[in-house]
Amino acid sequence: MKTQLWIAAGIVLAGSALLGGEYFLVNWYPLHKQRVAEETLRLLPYRNENLGIEMQIASGIYGKIESLPDGVRIYRPRFWSVGPSLTITSQLNPGKEFEFSPQVLAKWQSRGALEDIPRYNFSHEKINHRDAALIWELKDHSMLVTAHIISPERIVEANCSTGLDDQDLYLRACEETLRSIKVAGPEPPAATPPVYNMPRK
Repeated sequence: MKTQLWIAAGIVLAGSALLGGEYFLVNWYPLHKQRVAEETLRLLPYRNENLGIEMQIASGIYGKIESLPDGVRIYRPRFWSVGPSLTITSQLNPGKEFEFSPQVLAKWQSRGALEDIPRYNFSHEKINHRDAALIWELKDHSMLVTAHIISPERIVEANCSTGLDDQDLYLRACEETLRSIKVAGPEPPAATPPVYNMPRK
């Protein structure tokens, strides 16, 4: 009789554990994951007058700040893994150009194929009205996103690594962080609308 009671109690406990696990998977875990994502992507203001930048950094990346000879490194240390990091450098723009040259853009665009870099992708775009290039590549088992942004005063390079945690989440954090960068300097001239000569009658 005692054996049957123990078996019945074991079945009840096992059933309760299964129900609890199902509740965890179906109800609690998705909400927890959503809250973690929202907190990771929450943008925090950052300004560095020496580098001539102002930006918003994702909370999941914003952590310790380490000064470099020509820039700054911001990172989240991990005891058990490699955390995300952001390294920003800035140099003077001697030519005072508003845009990157076609030769430089072509070099960045073709680098992935020439060097056979995994998951390499290039995008020429505008970031806060500045001429910019974004480059994605797989490096040391992490995705690395690099932004090159130019103003007449300076050229900024920002490298954001996702680390080894949630790659998709931190890739989004990197992209949103880099696309928030504002570089000091004169605004580029407004595009001149085309002039059409109407034929005379």
